[in-house]
Amino acid sequence: MSLNTKKNDNPLERDIAIHIFSASAAMVGVCLTVISIVQTFTRSREVQTLVDDLLALNALVFLCACLLSYWALRTRSVRRMHRVESAADIVFLVGLGGTVCACGMIVWAATA
Repeated sequence: MSLNTKKNDNPLERDIAIHIFSASAAMVGVCLTVISIVQTFTRSREVQTLVDDLLALNALVFLCACLLSYWALRTRSVRRMHRVESAADIVFLVGLGGTVCACGMIVWAATA
């Protein structure tokens, strides 16, 4: 069996993809929940719409990370799994960065 056709048997590699899959799916729910909280509690209309847009975009980014990690779990090629898993990592980290930005905007809007 060649390296490309060998089934994905490395448990560490599968664990990383599983963690990205579960965490990104949970973060989609977190983004949607925070959107409804921002709608309820934010006083500034400008910040509210900007944060809502950013969180909706983050939900889509986390959904992409979730789908990429699912694809990495389902692929049989080890080389492809590594590439897709790396893409899922990057997309997930971009989503986390966007979530931190949205949280900062919420905090600064609440203090202003």
